[in-house]
Amino acid sequence: MSKKHRRRRSWGRTALGIVFVAAAVYAGAHCLFRAPEIAASSISAQEGPSQTSQSTPREDEAAAALAAHEERKPNFYTILISGVDDGNGGSDTNILVAVDAENGKIHGVSIPRDTKAVIAGKNRKINFAYNSGGASLLAETVGTQLGIPVDFTVTVDLDGFIALVDAIGGVDFYIPVNMDYDDPLQGLSIHYQKGQRHLNGRQAMEVVRFRHNTDTSVVAYGNEDIGRMSTQQEFLKAVAKQTLTLSNVDKIGQFAKIFQQYVDTDLTVGNLAWLGKEAISMGTDSITFSTLPGKWKSPYIYLDKEATLSLVNESLNPYAEDRVMADLDIPS
Repeated sequence: MSKKHRRRRSWGRTALGIVFVAAAVYAGAHCLFRAPEIAASSISAQEGPSQTSQSTPREDEAAAALAAHEERKPNFYTILISGVDDGNGGSDTNILVAVDAENGKIHGVSIPRDTKAVIAGKNRKINFAYNSGGASLLAETVGTQLGIPVDFTVTVDLDGFIALVDAIGGVDFYIPVNMDYDDPLQGLSIHYQKGQRHLNGRQAMEVVRFRHNTDTSVVAYGNEDIGRMSTQQEFLKAVAKQTLTLSNVDKIGQFAKIFQQYVDTDLTVGNLAWLGKEAISMGTDSITFSTLPGKWKSPYIYLDKEATLSLVNESLNPYAEDRVMADLDIPS
């Protein structure tokens, strides 16, 4: 059961856990559970060496090596979640999520928005990809840099994020810093004290969007984007902890309405339901997060190639064989 949702300015920050579970509750009631299917182009290399009479032994050996290098792990999927809120159409927040259903693990990797990338032959910040070509170009850019396919994308409208948080009754969350920020142009007025608080949807949106105080001499995170990504990751954990233990059967209609209105993805409802079911069975201890390693040198964050390769192989690689440096394409 595939749904094509209308394209809107989307904001995928911290919504994955809620979307999975909402879809699981909705689709489970309608018997729609279905494991995602990887596009044929992503697995064509697994068909093995050419058996044509024109192939040479060396060509067959190379084809066999390529097939082995691109043999996929069972029930392993990569999903890119992106959010837009910078007022320019770029994606301020990108999280690549690896779902290893075979081994019961989910790992999300935050991609700093200032990461250097080459887009249409020019050096750009990676969040420009969404501005230029939407989720598909962003997924292609991320996949090329990391040497792995991005199987699916999920984007969630800002209003949808608020509605989903409200639908689960809000979230208990520890706010890590004092927040004092006003932006009349974006309609933002963010004022919270450090400490534990129960956040409704709008409050949660404000907390995870916060980067720095209006008075920049009053230090909040110290490193704006890295600090904000850490808060987003911790919020996702809090959402998962609460959502994966809730019984939301009586909210099927509400979840369905929110899902149909706000979620834009190339996964079907049945796929999300299957992923939600798997997430529920894994439990919150199986969900971990990290950030792509790199260093800031104006105007970009330059990824640490060795550390990035290690992270890919430890947490993101959908292939049975480890990736090697030649698989990655990280600009210097």
